[in-house]
Amino acid sequence: MKSTRVRTIIGVISISALLVLYLLFTVNIGVVLWATNSPVGMAMAVALFILPGIAAWALVRELLFGIRSAALTRILEAEGGLPVDNLPHRPSGRTVREAADLEFPAYAAAVDAAPSDWRARFRLGLAYDASGDRRRARAAIREAIRLHRLSLAD
Repeated sequence: MKSTRVRTIIGVISISALLVLYLLFTVNIGVVLWATNSPVGMAMAVALFILPGIAAWALVRELLFGIRSAALTRILEAEGGLPVDNLPHRPSGRTVREAADLEFPAYAAAVDAAPSDWRARFRLGLAYDASGDRRRARAAIREAIRLHRLSLAD
């Protein structure tokens, strides 16, 4: 478990560093194009300044999501509140969706019973993920992060 976490962190740092290097090269090309003083070159330069900005924003957003969701995972793990993964898995390691779908209503009911409980919302996100619905899983975990931050502010 520990070595998997270390490998994940090394992978994230490596990919992030490569993306930052790529963005720096892109901005550098934009500077060169800007210096041409031609309308087409300057228009391309503007695009090469805007797109790396958007990519940098997305990178920071994803890194913060990963850091914050990992922190909530560690809190739930320390409390013994993480769901036990006793679902069947495919040879690829993915959860069998039908089995995950059968457990999903219990997690949804827990959120309905306590909508401001970040723990219930986080477990719902894990259930969505096990069911293969990544979009809803990320939304539920984002909401769990928001609820957790609100609970710290109280």
